[in-house]
Amino acid sequence: MGDKPPPTPGAVDLSKPAGSAGDPGEAMRYSGRPHSGGVDSGRPQRGRRLAELAWRQHGVVSIRQLQLLLRYSRAGVRYLVDSGRLHRIHHGVYAVGHTDLSQRGECLAAVLAVGPGALLSYYSAGWLWGIWRGSPNPFEVTLAVPRHHPAPLGTVRHRARNLIDDDRAIVDGIPVTAVARTQLDLAWKLRGDRLIRLLARSEELGLLDLDAIHAVIERNRGHHGARRLRHALAIYEPPIWTRSEFERHFVERLVAAGLPRPVTGWNEVGHEIDVYWPDRRFGIELDAYETHGTRQAFEDDHERDLAFALSEVKIHRVSERQFRRQATKIVADVATLLFRRTVRPI
Repeated sequence: MGDKPPPTPGAVDLSKPAGSAGDPGEAMRYSGRPHSGGVDSGRPQRGRRLAELAWRQHGVVSIRQLQLLLRYSRAGVRYLVDSGRLHRIHHGVYAVGHTDLSQRGECLAAVLAVGPGALLSYYSAGWLWGIWRGSPNPFEVTLAVPRHHPAPLGTVRHRARNLIDDDRAIVDGIPVTAVARTQLDLAWKLRGDRLIRLLARSEELGLLDLDAIHAVIERNRGHHGARRLRHALAIYEPPIWTRSEFERHFVERLVAAGLPRPVTGWNEVGHEIDVYWPDRRFGIELDAYETHGTRQAFEDDHERDLAFALSEVKIHRVSERQFRRQATKIVADVATLLFRRTVRPI
């Protein structure tokens, strides 16, 4: 997704909170105290390792990595700053060699500045995954535990109490909320069609995992985005009825509401209509699925619609999803449309 390769083995895994198995403070800890010398202090390979780490991390490193992974002392870090090899971006976070960071570099710098276990999240995570077509700035970062110091400049900090391993991922070397968690968080922020477009974009990129989304909703029932996300997902759910079952339920509901019983499977101008009142030339097409499926099916629908329009046959479409959610309103709408039609001899 980025213009740089993902971290190679040996890069620090920043996706775990401090003290856990993936924490650099544990997994990368060296025995003894950090070396107290200057830039290299007899270890010329250390400068090379610093350059390699910066290349893997979009040009940024943290003070923890400098001390625990590369074994620089505080005096050694100060020397690198004074000599212009390190440039302070945030407290404890530095750019190596220059400050012209890419957006991915700025994202990682924000994550490093918030602390161990932090994850790029919300709009910034959506941008990194490619499902949000906006800017990652201001950089949004989520942490499982509260932080008592102010958020870094240009960073919005969120707290999530129940993050689990399934909520974490690494993209281009940047710790980020997993796709499903990102979709849940953004469902809180997005309105109407914007959330639908986000899910459609996720599907285009092969990032729409219904099982993962349902799992994250179940774990976070009190989340502000849970209800909206569940509602938006309805279009992707498989039908609970076959077409014949849907047709039977639909007709039964119409008759129970006092409407005249329609015929089913009626052929008009060469096309079959699911539910039809011939004397009023009014019918209902029942869509068990919300997509046409193929380009040919899409074209066939247009041909049908034109033939019906030329014959003054009025057709109204109803999807199973709509009927399950708004059956009473749909029956009322059908009744209104039906009785507006003039009765004609068959």
